[in-house]
Amino acid sequence: MTHDINPTVAAYLDIHPEVAAALAEGRAVVALESTIISHGMPFPQNVEMARGVEDVVREHGAVPATIAVLGGRLKVGLTPEELHLLATDPGVEKISTRDLPVTVALGKHGATTVASTMRVAALAGIRVFATGGTGGVHRGAERSMDVSADLLELAQTDVCVVSAGVKSILDIGLTLEVLETHGIPALTLGSEEFPAFYSRQSGFKAPLTVATPDEAARVLKAKWDLGVSGGVMLANPIPEDAEIPAGEITPQIEQALRDMDALGLKGKDTTPYLLGRMVEITGGRSLAANIALVRHNAMVAAQVAVAYAQLG
Repeated sequence: MTHDINPTVAAYLDIHPEVAAALAEGRAVVALESTIISHGMPFPQNVEMARGVEDVVREHGAVPATIAVLGGRLKVGLTPEELHLLATDPGVEKISTRDLPVTVALGKHGATTVASTMRVAALAGIRVFATGGTGGVHRGAERSMDVSADLLELAQTDVCVVSAGVKSILDIGLTLEVLETHGIPALTLGSEEFPAFYSRQSGFKAPLTVATPDEAARVLKAKWDLGVSGGVMLANPIPEDAEIPAGEITPQIEQALRDMDALGLKGKDTTPYLLGRMVEITGGRSLAANIALVRHNAMVAAQVAVAYAQLG
């Protein structure tokens, strides 16, 4: 299941040799985002998390490909030095798909969000991507029109995003409606209820379910074989021993949202602020949950990628 990269696109890509070899041989590769490293966690936990997640992917039979833009180059797989730069350089910007051309053209550093990681992964021929939580419709979007570019990218880019559902700071009900409108399969792994990032339960029924990573891989193959373009969201509930129950985390999220509103933050500054504020409010418990769910998603993504590669 190799992928021929357009020569024009290839001129912008730096694919790590380990990743390039796996892609050439049709072996399983899992894309990983970089915003969680530069804007989602403090140093040094961010470096430890990133290295640990790459190790989890390898332990389950796939090759990790952490994606970022460094010096205007699209990086698919990072060296230890590049990873450290992402984790410590305050000049690394959070970039979505709309920002990719500017970041590349001006030779800047950028940490990729879910949307831009999907786009670069697809350019490199990677079909499976593990992240923490997917973006969605923000609370109050009926006034602000604040809808994550992640959803629009899922509607058009052929990549499976394995996440712990959408971030619980969002409006989950409206997010599920938008996913349906755009024809994006929102699969939940092993549960009839859609997960809510820190919590296994959101109060919303899962639109679609699969029992195993193998079933998820078969869905991907059927979807793309049928010419149904666009991505798939695979919602993987946080492990039970790491979750913060919805009844406990909800008032803390509401406090963080009030604090953000008081500061007047908007747009792409909101999620990094809210995740950081949640760490403060929960005394670090949300950070531990975040790390646990990212590792769990990496494991499942590797299993899906291996199963998908075996389908030929």
